[in-house]
Amino acid sequence: MANRNQKTSFDASCRKCARLARYLDEVREGHPDYYCKPVPPFGDSRVRLIVVGLAPGKHGANATGRPFTGDYAGILLYKTLYKFGYADRAVSLHAKDGLTLVGCRITNAVKCLPPENKPTNREIIECNSYLKAELARCRNGSVVLALGQLAHRAVLRAYGLVQAHYPFGHNQAYQIGNSVTLLDSYHCSRYNTQTRRLTETMFDEVFKKAGKLLS
Repeated sequence: MANRNQKTSFDASCRKCARLARYLDEVREGHPDYYCKPVPPFGDSRVRLIVVGLAPGKHGANATGRPFTGDYAGILLYKTLYKFGYADRAVSLHAKDGLTLVGCRITNAVKCLPPENKPTNREIIECNSYLKAELARCRNGSVVLALGQLAHRAVLRAYGLVQAHYPFGHNQAYQIGNSVTLLDSYHCSRYNTQTRRLTETMFDEVFKKAGKLLS
């Protein structure tokens, strides 16, 4: 059963989105050492906290093969995961660095690198079946942490919920699914952290709330 679930929640050979498949081929030509495939979820299979981003970054997850690894966005995320006991180290370097997540899993709403880091709505919908299968692995009492509004919307779509009933808001929490909580945060992107839209203190407060919800 575990193997069957894994197949439905991720497909490393997926090329359903023609635009994304073409773009991956183009990037691979310029960067033959990059991963350049759908990026798998990373972390503990015994999910209590699942972090959902939007899509792999060109020189980050698309290069390393691990979500939020290799670019700026992952710096604050992995530092915070370590601070709150979800990771055994504060820095994620590459897919084979030995880093381990505890009770936590990281994934993206769209598994392939999109041009200009902007997947289309059609691509988000196409990839949603994989996210739905991943979220089905959450146990009762789990927390789904959506980083940014598009990830928030993808999670709601996976649960078949009406978007208008659950407006995105930083550090906002909603009860969804079978005793699962959706918790929102601004994305930990370079733009958001450098403009102070998201500070380290603000991100800590999100994880403090997650801890309370999990307890």
